[in-house]
Amino acid sequence: MTTAAHDNRALDANARREERDARATTARRLLKSSANRSYDPVIDIDFDAPLAEGKYFLPPQVVSLYGTDVWESMTQEQRIELSRQEMANILSVGIWFENLLNRALLNRLMRTDPAAATTHYSLTEMGDECRHMTMFGKTIERSGARAYTMRRWQRAVMHALPLVMRGTLMWVITLVGEELFDALQREIRNDPELQPMVARVMTVHVTEEARHIGFARDAIVRRGPIRSRFETVASANLHGLAAPIFRLLFTNPEMYRRAGFDDPARMAMIARSNPNFHESQIMSFEPLATFLTKNGLMGPFAERMWRRSGFLQ
Repeated sequence: MTTAAHDNRALDANARREERDARATTARRLLKSSANRSYDPVIDIDFDAPLAEGKYFLPPQVVSLYGTDVWESMTQEQRIELSRQEMANILSVGIWFENLLNRALLNRLMRTDPAAATTHYSLTEMGDECRHMTMFGKTIERSGARAYTMRRWQRAVMHALPLVMRGTLMWVITLVGEELFDALQREIRNDPELQPMVARVMTVHVTEEARHIGFARDAIVRRGPIRSRFETVASANLHGLAAPIFRLLFTNPEMYRRAGFDDPARMAMIARSNPNFHESQIMSFEPLATFLTKNGLMGPFAERMWRRSGFLQ
């Protein structure tokens, strides 16, 4: 081995050691924060309280048909029912992604040190996600709606993804699944027209997801100096495949059928061309888009896919 090659290998080993040490420091901080401020939804949310009369399950301005001629023709009761169905759909999608993240983390734990602080925080995060899935399920049940199920191809994708969620790509996929919901929840959780139960669920979720998002963002930043060219290109572009999937999920025709529309496919098309809905999409993706761009992870393919799907201007 040449002296230059030996020096490069030593520098690489030092960089990886520094990355592990920095990640351990972050994990210990988040473990302490989790111990100081975590929630048990069964205890901390009163799911037995009556629903508030005349309150929405999502604020009107983020309902997919808001501002369209169809919306203007709807009664207040119909609008509230559509908000109920859209909330149930969003929480169902949230459950799928919490499940995906947990399975990816479990796979990763098979390769990591069980005594490491990062392992301990991953286990803590999985516990949070299990409680979130319970919280979302109970919210759907209490709202009077029914959960939405995945189609066969969606289940196939969810089963396959944990197998490729490695390195930077794992944390980018994690952020795509978490930040789209987080930005939306932060924007609407204090809306006076929102059901108190839903507002409380959003507050709990935002508080705990902030730690999960911080852990994933830290991993991406720390891996920046040591990731390979292939890892960077793959991570910067493959997340764009999620854009059309989210667009379809957020305008699921089944929502409109359950809300009483005779032509749910047409309602989905109207929603997808609704400028107000596009504004909600852009608002939910903006923080993540800014972060990915700053860290060199918004590749041309991904940018094109997110823009075509209405999440970028």
